[in-house]
Amino acid sequence: MFDIEDGRVDRAQVGIGTLIVFIAMVLVAAITAGVLINTAGFLQTKSEQTGEESTAQVTNRVHVVSTVGTVGNDDSIHDVNLTVMKSSGSGDVNLSTATVEWLGPDGAAILTKGHEANATNYSVSPIKDVDDTSPVLVHQGDRFRFTIDAKALTENSHGLKESEEFTIKIVTSAGAVTYHHSVPQTLTNQDAVQL
Repeated sequence: MFDIEDGRVDRAQVGIGTLIVFIAMVLVAAITAGVLINTAGFLQTKSEQTGEESTAQVTNRVHVVSTVGTVGNDDSIHDVNLTVMKSSGSGDVNLSTATVEWLGPDGAAILTKGHEANATNYSVSPIKDVDDTSPVLVHQGDRFRFTIDAKALTENSHGLKESEEFTIKIVTSAGAVTYHHSVPQTLTNQDAVQL
């Protein structure tokens, strides 16, 4: 650093080249830091979004309170009625965007909401609608009825016979809930049966 030989003091000087290299290193460090901050922010946003969607998929579902079959004159179940409510911790559930997957003894079908239940549609009607929001489940006390035309979904329109099994999957925008049912062994002299 200091050379005191010959009685003179020599000092090192910073050249313009060294200054340019220093500034370049600072700029590269700043750009790298900016990229890392942006990447970390993007990853945080994505992880929050994934967490919210996962939570919604677990909680924003319907809960089937009861399933009842309407028995026709031919001792077969013509209509299946599911009473639903929103699951605990669930947000609002719009039943008009849900699909119902039916797997019966004679085949499968995917049903969408319609005005009347038939071979391609299910219908939704309010049983208890606290704020008149049908077909959206808003309150825990809301109860809606899904009606599925089992007669239209079976071969030769015979409906569901005694001891037959079927599966209903209610797929909301957040996730699916599956229910397996079986018809009781006897339907004679009954108007409706618990499934």
